[in-house]
Amino acid sequence: MKVFRRYLRSIAVGGAFVASAWSCAGKKADDRPNIVLILADDMGWSDLGCYGSEVKTPNLDRLAENGVRFTQMYNTSKSFPSRAALITGVYAQQSGQHRTHKNPITSAVTMGEVLGQAGYRTLWSGKHHGAENPFTRGYDRYFGLKDGATNHFNPGNQRPGEGLPAQKRTRSWCVDSTEYYPYTPTERDFYSTDYYTKYALDWLEEYKKEDKPFFLYMAYTAPHDPLQAWPEDVAKYRGKYLEGYETTRRARFAKQRELGIVGPEVKLSEAIYKDWDSMTDEQKDEEDLKMATYSAMIDRLDQNIGKLMAKIEEAGELDNTLIVFVSDNGSSPEIVELETDSGPSCSLTNWTSLGPDWANVSNTPYRFFKTYSHEGGIRTPMIAHWPAKIKSKGDIVKYPGHFMDMMPTFVEITGAKYPQTHNGHPVAPMQGESLMPALTENREVREKPLFWEWARGSAARKGDWKIVRHSKKEWELYNLKNDPSETTDLAEKNPEKLAELDAMFKAWKADCAKWQKANKKIREGLKAGELQAKL
Repeated sequence: MKVFRRYLRSIAVGGAFVASAWSCAGKKADDRPNIVLILADDMGWSDLGCYGSEVKTPNLDRLAENGVRFTQMYNTSKSFPSRAALITGVYAQQSGQHRTHKNPITSAVTMGEVLGQAGYRTLWSGKHHGAENPFTRGYDRYFGLKDGATNHFNPGNQRPGEGLPAQKRTRSWCVDSTEYYPYTPTERDFYSTDYYTKYALDWLEEYKKEDKPFFLYMAYTAPHDPLQAWPEDVAKYRGKYLEGYETTRRARFAKQRELGIVGPEVKLSEAIYKDWDSMTDEQKDEEDLKMATYSAMIDRLDQNIGKLMAKIEEAGELDNTLIVFVSDNGSSPEIVELETDSGPSCSLTNWTSLGPDWANVSNTPYRFFKTYSHEGGIRTPMIAHWPAKIKSKGDIVKYPGHFMDMMPTFVEITGAKYPQTHNGHPVAPMQGESLMPALTENREVREKPLFWEWARGSAARKGDWKIVRHSKKEWELYNLKNDPSETTDLAEKNPEKLAELDAMFKAWKADCAKWQKANKKIREGLKAGELQAKL
């Protein structure tokens, strides 16, 4: 009777049921795929071995070799709008996340809410960068940083025998329903990347006998500053960057050509880093340490992804698990300096940032970096691995995708229902397109246009054409098929195309304004309800 109820549940939520599952020992009756969505933080387009880097990432490289790599996948250029778009399937401008992460997600639903209703076990480990505890938004389990960046070795108060951990301010963490402010781990081997993975592995072990698929969202905070890593990982890269920015960037570009992820039409954008030879030996050593630590953080990230892969493979679930890897924005030029900084760079007590020079290298071959709507700010590496469905191995996918495409993709492959309302309020329709044709058929053409607006940057793309601007300058126009590095502005030669994209951008802004007005009313209602509850 119990198995029969599971069968009915599978039918009710649209999941496929395979008759052979009845007789196969250990095979789940609900054979819909597991999903693992992995997100890096402030990692550039060229920072993985399979995207041209010298950093050792054998586990992600293995996923790429046995899956596909996207060359035109997009985020929003900033962490919290990217993360909001990723988990909701709508623009941050529609879910109340386009200017601040201190508002609740409104007029939208999360993947946890959608997949949880479809019978999935929903798990989230890592960073949210939002106002709400994910445990209240559809996730069965949550461990991680509710806020933005924090110390990787100790996000909380100073512990006996240690220096004062470098912190911009106190940050909130959550362990399921409990919120900590601050969160001071008792474990002296605590390191954010390791412990995000540890919690996820514990959950996979706890729920391994369940007759339901799982959705695991691994939202890492590496390699976002502060640059901090285990000494043994840093040692692997110390001294490798003493030849400087130019040498490293050109070596990455050459490897990208060799790997086939950039074609002959791609040019290196103009370099914007300092002259390496003008620096003192001490300055060069400091820059080498920064990049070595940044690389070590990515190396450790890959090591932990390897642990997740091993756990899933051990359970016999790797073949039927869709694993997706992306980064929330381009590498960051931001530099944080704290009055409380002490001790050596890249240590527990010092908030060291990568800075614009290495960020320019990290985003090879594209222009600019985080917060810009140019390609260096919004283009992310993406790897997808799913042996049961993605039959091609090592393919390069040129489809222009966006974080918002994850929701319609997951809805399609799970048979989940995307709601029209949530808590009595209308939900914005999904804004993306399913990635399944790109994943299984290497489709290259996107039907829907794409739009960006964060801080001083904005852009619109339709087909191969893109308009982009920064700091209220005039629109620039590029044909990304011929010039993906945005080296030749075609605005003067193609005023009609520019006007067409500008009109589309304005129409998108007008549509978003309707949702922003609705979101304001929802927030006012929530505040009124909180006040009434207090009274």
